[in-house]
Amino acid sequence: MRIYLDKNKKELSTVICNQCKKELNVKNGIIKEGCFSGNIQFGYFSNKDGSRHSFDLCEECYDKMIKGFAIPVEEEEAVELI
Repeated sequence: MRIYLDKNKKELSTVICNQCKKELNVKNGIIKEGCFSGNIQFGYFSNKDGSRHSFDLCEECYDKMIKGFAIPVEEEEAVELI
């Protein structure tokens, strides 16, 4: 869950893990630790037509989530970190 200082959602204030409620470290609008952000807009042929879901997970909760996958996530080394 993201909390912004302004209505236009330009200046990030706080990020809270939707799973465990841990408050992630945010400094000057930048997340300073591992965070997974999910965002999906459901379309036709789903039971959630026209609905948008978004959430944030801390790194620990992300690790717990992917541990239960039947097919492991694809992982590759990033050459440049932004």
